Amino acid sequence: MAWSRYQLGLAALMLLTGSINTLAAKWADNFSAAGCGGMKEHSFQHPFLQAVGMFLGEFSCLAVFYLLLWRDRRRPEPSMAPSQPFSSLLFLPPALCDMTGTSIMYVALNMTSASSFQMLRGSVIIFTGLLSVAFLGRKLELSQWLGILVTIVGLVVVGLADLHSSHDQKHKLSEVITGDLLIIMAQVIVAIQMVLEEKFVYKHDVHPLRAVGTEGFFGFIILALLLVPMYYIPAGSFSGNPRQVLEDALDAFCQIGRQPLIALALLGNISSIAFFNFAGISVTKEISATTRMVLDSLRTVVIWAVSLALGWELFHGLQILGFAILLMGAALYNGLHRPMLARLARSRADGSEAERERLLHAENTTINSER
Repeated sequence: MAWSRYQLGLAALMLLTGSINTLAAKWADNFSAAGCGGMKEHSFQHPFLQAVGMFLGEFSCLAVFYLLLWRDRRRPEPSMAPSQPFSSLLFLPPALCDMTGTSIMYVALNMTSASSFQMLRGSVIIFTGLLSVAFLGRKLELSQWLGILVTIVGLVVVGLADLHSSHDQKHKLSEVITGDLLIIMAQVIVAIQMVLEEKFVYKHDVHPLRAVGTEGFFGFIILALLLVPMYYIPAGSFSGNPRQVLEDALDAFCQIGRQPLIALALLGNISSIAFFNFAGISVTKEISATTRMVLDSLRTVVIWAVSLALGWELFHGLQILGFAILLMGAALYNGLHRPMLARLARSRADGSEAERERLLHAENTTINSER
């Protein structure tokens, strides 16, 4: 079945904005600028402020939802189905998970490459599968367990590629290892978020834009308030700012004022996350969850290719192998192999039928010639 123009647009939007989201965040991390009070030039390492920006992008989806709802209600025949009554506080636990996981991932992005960051995020299927068995009572099929095992192998290969490439990049070996472990740790929290959403939120048939926007609202408000105590909490060498505190938002704004391109990178990150979330949920609804998985995998290829082209990282063959194994694991877990096997079985059946007809035709020809 051919895709409509709307479906093609959604797929392209998801691929483009998803790639921009990670690349814009890494672009901001690569800048250096002077800070406040005459501080010397230093790297822009403000992961928690970047996470606040991401939630601002998600929060903007709520405004778009109410705008669409207002326009729909002005029509003679509204098309947007009303959702079941629910409390917005249902979104608070998933939002807290999203806030924690996202903040950890932005910290990790300062320590490793953009492509490894994106590849290692594929480990989420391991923890989602295990948690869905434990808390949702779901029974995984053999192919899903196999997909989890293959994904673990892929993570090991990507980790080895990072260890091999750490000597060629600006990151120390200890930073690369810490960054990779933080990314995988964040996927545990993301998996908890997904399980919470499935158990408590999805049954209310909430519009995708409203769901994303409400989680963004809670994440933005809570994390923005937490920036105040973070300004005073010492973090030592773990911190990337001159004051060595958990987050120095004032230093970040001073750096943005002295290097306007940082603001452009942050704007790209904020706007892309809003469109990416909407496009991803819409692709699942309009096309399929399998298509969303394939597009997410293609996003990794785009991020890797752009990072290589810009010289942010060097080419290593182990990354190709690791990505291929991760892609195979995700395909097995999401059941992408089923339509391929069904198509193969159908083609074999058609071939057998054609062969049988050919033999029958030959047999009839032989009988007629003998007469």
